[in-house]
Amino acid sequence: MLKPTVFFDRDGVLNIDKGHVYKISDFEWNKGAKQAIKFLNNKQYLIIVVTNQSGIAKELYTENDMVKLHNFMNSELNKISAKIDDFFYSPWHPEIDNNKYYHLKDLRKPNSGMLKLAEKKWPIDKKKSFLIGDKKTDLIAANKFGIRGFLFKDENLFEFIEEILENEN
Repeated sequence: MLKPTVFFDRDGVLNIDKGHVYKISDFEWNKGAKQAIKFLNNKQYLIIVVTNQSGIAKELYTENDMVKLHNFMNSELNKISAKIDDFFYSPWHPEIDNNKYYHLKDLRKPNSGMLKLAEKKWPIDKKKSFLIGDKKTDLIAANKFGIRGFLFKDENLFEFIEEILENEN
């Protein structure tokens, strides 16, 4: 059975973007982010994070560092009976001469590769799904994938989600 899904960009949407956030000590949830995820969990939405992580290609941190941070995020959400169902990331960056990740270039937003990978793994109802990002590249990726995209520049992610869902009814 297909499920509605909310795709979230990470830095700037779920957490405050401090530039290459990979340390737990640097991670700070955006206002309303945990509440928004719990609200969507309760409404039976899949929650999937799609995040460009060029710091990996730049060798500022490792994929393991990023996985530790994502595990921390879910451990924090677990405290309020909430969860992110999956994380997809792109380590590739076009300005970094690092052939190690070149084969993953289609994953990087504004491409829709991460969303396509999610669709192969999860039963996503594209008609009822959307993406929330803080950059135009996020919205382009949503459009290429065939779902709606919303630009988050507000103060409170929970209130932003509530408004989106209210406008659907």
